[in-house]
Amino acid sequence: MSSQPEHPALLMPGPTEFDDAVLQSMSHHSESHIGPDFLATFGETLTQIRKLFQSTDPAAQPFVISGSGTLGWDLVSANLVEAGENALVLSTGYFGEGFADCLSTYGANVTRIDGPIGGRPQLPEIEAALSDKKYKILTVTHVDTSTGVLSDLKSLTAMVRKVSPETLVIVDGVCSVGCEELAFDEWGLDGVVSAGQKAIGCPPGLSISFFSGRAMQVFDSRKTPPSSYFGSLKKWRPIMQNYENRKPSYFATPSPQLIHALHTALTQILARPLAERFQKHAEVSDKVKEAVRELGLEIVATKPEDQAHALTAFYLPEGVAISDILPKLENRKVIFAGGLHKAIASKCIRFGHMGVSALDPNRNHIDHGLQSLRAALAECGYQKPRTRDS
Repeated sequence: MSSQPEHPALLMPGPTEFDDAVLQSMSHHSESHIGPDFLATFGETLTQIRKLFQSTDPAAQPFVISGSGTLGWDLVSANLVEAGENALVLSTGYFGEGFADCLSTYGANVTRIDGPIGGRPQLPEIEAALSDKKYKILTVTHVDTSTGVLSDLKSLTAMVRKVSPETLVIVDGVCSVGCEELAFDEWGLDGVVSAGQKAIGCPPGLSISFFSGRAMQVFDSRKTPPSSYFGSLKKWRPIMQNYENRKPSYFATPSPQLIHALHTALTQILARPLAERFQKHAEVSDKVKEAVRELGLEIVATKPEDQAHALTAFYLPEGVAISDILPKLENRKVIFAGGLHKAIASKCIRFGHMGVSALDPNRNHIDHGLQSLRAALAECGYQKPRTRDS
């Protein structure tokens, strides 16, 4: 059982619940961000990130920078693309749209391919776009939390390598790293931007990115300086390299307490085979989705192969409003999230099931969440449609 004060189970797509040890590591005493003890912790954390991404490429570079997951978009837009260069964005919802907007802000020439609501762009139309003109980068959201859609990175990257091998494949993995299979080297990815507050199980405040040696070479060959000061990889790369080598270095002050929390979370994650973690998230996801379907509700991600294991977004039944059901869930000590995608925001809610909530059966978060959902729907006057066998 958790030693934390009693509180509603936070079953959102993020932030997520924390393990006690992760939370306790935040209480570390104040220390110098260039002192030997912190250098050892931060250095090991960066090495752990290589293992989390299943990469052994010494030329690849991890970055941990104070900021939200959105900072990752800026890192890509300010460093890997120059003004006027082409970027192809595959969108499965709100966050794909946001990545496209960020790239445009930095001057990229953006083409967006939108999947249908609840689906993803298909390989033939992506291949056609790549064949039509040269793209510097292609971005894809691994799990878009506005729709609960999962993208198939392995097949996508294989196709890109065949059709447009010079194009960098960049992944928004904010809601996938730590719960979805992601084999960086094996699949030939060039970059993943993420954050600590979702499946990794760390408090919000850290942008976590990983770029391939090839991506860093592309960065080094820029004709113009990076278009961000704080987000410049030119400034951050030597800092990260020095930290990983336990050498004091400074550009901007990191958060030692958050780094300690991330170190604890990664230590826990890497204590077991990653395949076991991914499988457990898949099992919990299947359980939640089966329960949602048994209630007669429709999952936003329509095809099983497109359904993320981090969360389940589903439509509310006719006559049940978000403003009615969310307070009823909170009265039962459960917090879900309302809709986010503008086309369906008023019609769906989102059940996050990742990290400690999915992995620690002693917390009983998943069963409690499902029981509370059933009770809240009934309190809203909803009755499951009768089937021929019921």
